[in-house]
Amino acid sequence: MYKYDNYDQQMVDTRVAEFRDQVRRRLSGELTEDQFRPLRLQNGLYLQLHAYMLRVAVPYGTLNSAQMKLLGDIADKYDRGYGHFTTRQNIQYNWIKLEETPDLLAELAGVEMHAIQTSGNCIRNISSDQYAGAAADEVVDPRPYAELMRQWSSFHPEFLTLPRKFKIAVIASETDRAAMKLHDIGVKMVRNAAGEIGAQFYAGGGMGRTPMIAPLIREFVPLDQFITYAEACLRVYNRYGRRDNKYKARIKILVHELGRDEYVRQVEEEFAHLLTQGIEPPLAELERIKAHFVDPAFETGLSDDLDLSDPDFRLWVERNTHAHKQPGYVIANVSLKPVGGIPGDASADQIRLMAQLARDYSFDELRVTHAQNIVFPHVKKADLYTVWKALDEAGIGTANLDTVGDIIACPGLDYCSLANARSIPVAQKISERFGSAEKQAEIGELKLKISGCINACGHHHAGHIGILGVDRKGVENYQLLLGGCEGADTSLGQITGPGFDENGIVDAVEKATNVYLAQRQDGERFLDTYRRLGMAPFKEAIYSKETA
Repeated sequence: MYKYDNYDQQMVDTRVAEFRDQVRRRLSGELTEDQFRPLRLQNGLYLQLHAYMLRVAVPYGTLNSAQMKLLGDIADKYDRGYGHFTTRQNIQYNWIKLEETPDLLAELAGVEMHAIQTSGNCIRNISSDQYAGAAADEVVDPRPYAELMRQWSSFHPEFLTLPRKFKIAVIASETDRAAMKLHDIGVKMVRNAAGEIGAQFYAGGGMGRTPMIAPLIREFVPLDQFITYAEACLRVYNRYGRRDNKYKARIKILVHELGRDEYVRQVEEEFAHLLTQGIEPPLAELERIKAHFVDPAFETGLSDDLDLSDPDFRLWVERNTHAHKQPGYVIANVSLKPVGGIPGDASADQIRLMAQLARDYSFDELRVTHAQNIVFPHVKKADLYTVWKALDEAGIGTANLDTVGDIIACPGLDYCSLANARSIPVAQKISERFGSAEKQAEIGELKLKISGCINACGHHHAGHIGILGVDRKGVENYQLLLGGCEGADTSLGQITGPGFDENGIVDAVEKATNVYLAQRQDGERFLDTYRRLGMAPFKEAIYSKETA
């Protein structure tokens, strides 16, 4: 993983010192809240319903054990003993005291971490495939390219006050594990006919009030023009993006209103101009960054055999592991979705345990996923049972990856000042309703996602089953969506009809799964059956009580 040089460290340390003085002035009354607000947002600090919330950046989801351990220590020292892993591959703390924030940020800086680019109208934390560098199906490790974009975008003077927040994902596999087409810009590293590595660019995706799938805008950008093309995309958006209406300010609206072809025309025009300006970093810089992402010292000649005599371990292996590119190793997923738990939450002790296991058994490396789970990317199969046993004893060995129990959910109205409805209780009730291993096995792959408001932090548009919390005349109401998908075959979920109360939405989810179980054909996932049958049979079953 990338290691700070002196310039990186100096920038982060300077930012901490600046913010320490800004906090001092806010506490003394020299700064009003209106004056302080843009300053705190630049440092990832939100004022939520009950307290300040700090969101810590985890660039492309990659952490080492020292960083992960500190995240656990911060949960104990500055919060209430837990942290919440987010759909942006970050972690946030919900009970932060303003006066302690500078010290917290200073501790983060000591392990090469910060909270920059986690809020505000800037280029946010750049996300990537959680299996990067470990999966056999990738063209190349996408993280060096994500890191290059992070360095380009951090403190870029032209893009610090964009019309709206801006999200970028970088992948390198046909299997999209990062919801790339639902980002403002999606980048897919590819190989052309000549065998050269370059980038496909997508622009104009996103969720929220007006969800859209990003169209392809360029088939291939050579590596020596990579940043220049990204800058051209941003310049056109920054020039014409709406600043007078936040609901129309995202790049997806610009691409939609201009039309894909006109947006591309303007980007290509800007790109041609920028190529004359010499803004592209030298390829030597990319090579310098790549050197931080070489494969660890994998052992060779290892056995691929696993003792699966323990049925609980067998189930966890089947559901929570993924094939590794190196024989004798496996990618292990830690589900932060225990039955009845809060999706994405982990206690300080659990965080520190994961840090220890990564240090001892995964070459000192962890990944945060956009599905609010944790990955050990490089585990020897011989060590896998030991890892699972430790996780299981700590309450995070649940075997439910990509099942109905692996729920994505935002904090909702329990914490967020923007939310219209609570997400957490709905997630807990659904996980309890479908908590048995037998039920999850019967249903198979089903991605369920919950947002407490239209901002869609829970990615409800991209769920095979999505749930959106809305305010209906002062009462929490939940809309059900079906048919969303965030992978290579990205699709947006469609609302079934009128919403439900908290208990009704759980029943509606069960009715939808029952239609699938009754109508599926061999090998079909829930999504496949929905796409084949359409909405009608699901809607009929879901609202049967109301129409009887």
